[in-house]
Amino acid sequence: MSFQKLVMAIFFLQPIAFGSWLPRIPEIQARLGLGPADLALALLGMPVGILTTLPVAGRVVSRIGGKTTVIAGFVVFSVIVCLPAFSRTPVELFIALALLGVAMSTLELGLNVEADRAEKDTGSVIMNRCHGFWSLGIMAGSLLGSGMVAIAVPAEWAIMAAAFVVLPFAIVASLRLPPDREAGAAPPHMPFKLPSSALLGICAFVFGITMTEGAIADWSAVYLKDVFQTDGMMTGIGYTIFAMMVAVGRFSGDHLKQRLGAISLARGCGAASLVGMLMVVFAWHSLVTLAGFALVGIGVSVGFPLAVTAAASLRDRPAAANVAILSFMALTGFLIGPPLIGFIAEVSGLRVGLAVLLVPLAVSLAFTRMLKASF
Repeated sequence: MSFQKLVMAIFFLQPIAFGSWLPRIPEIQARLGLGPADLALALLGMPVGILTTLPVAGRVVSRIGGKTTVIAGFVVFSVIVCLPAFSRTPVELFIALALLGVAMSTLELGLNVEADRAEKDTGSVIMNRCHGFWSLGIMAGSLLGSGMVAIAVPAEWAIMAAAFVVLPFAIVASLRLPPDREAGAAPPHMPFKLPSSALLGICAFVFGITMTEGAIADWSAVYLKDVFQTDGMMTGIGYTIFAMMVAVGRFSGDHLKQRLGAISLARGCGAASLVGMLMVVFAWHSLVTLAGFALVGIGVSVGFPLAVTAAASLRDRPAAANVAILSFMALTGFLIGPPLIGFIAEVSGLRVGLAVLLVPLAVSLAFTRMLKASF
């Protein structure tokens, strides 16, 4: 199997277990007796884990290499992703999610570095397709998780099964990646250097996109259940549709990027995400909400892959360091969005909570011009 195909396969495998967790959030919320604000506090665990990890993760990946990071990261991640479902108190849930944030952010940084290396080594544009396979993986996990809800399989066993069925396939694929040529290349004491204005602009572009992705991941099932009284598999289907359309957008993204250019593609998708979010917020029927989730999925699909390529192409520091900073901002947006919406929903309801996403999406649209930094 070629380098590109190996990386794409690993991108597909990585989020399956995490995707199977997402439809279980309403169940865990009910089991622990949490209101929206209490759930929001527990969900802050993942941002805390990321905030304490990514500032040093880029240096770690530069030292040991993307391949080693991916292999070790998969083993750790497969254990930790099971922990939130075993939580019996809000504090346990917070701690489990914090550990999950540490494991997931490090693993995904290694994956993005490997995808960038594959592009540079082969001359093929694959970043969007890599993230398309990631979206397929999380969609498959979400669909699997929804199915397990429908047949009443306990969350603990369902997520554990997903994690440890995937793990051996992921390890075999990771071991076949080419050796890390740049591992150990980072000097032992790199001086602190502020991010460039170009990198900060790329981070501003990606923040609203990933904030929206995180919000829909954590609140789509709750939104459908609370606002439209859905039950069973229908509760989790909103995120499955969203993830499917993200995958569709990403598989088309490399071709569209070459044809339209990164900035035009990002602007068209940004407008689509705003329209879709308006449909979700003002929906009068669950089917309208599902259509809105689909359009938002298309809208946010190419944002992060475009940003990774732009950040990795900057020459002010090693690619792993720039991608680490970008990943820090992207994953912070992904994981801060859900608790923020929970706090607002506690006071004003979920419709108002999700309406807040219109602001960061508009900011992202305004910063699409920063993608010219690497083209």
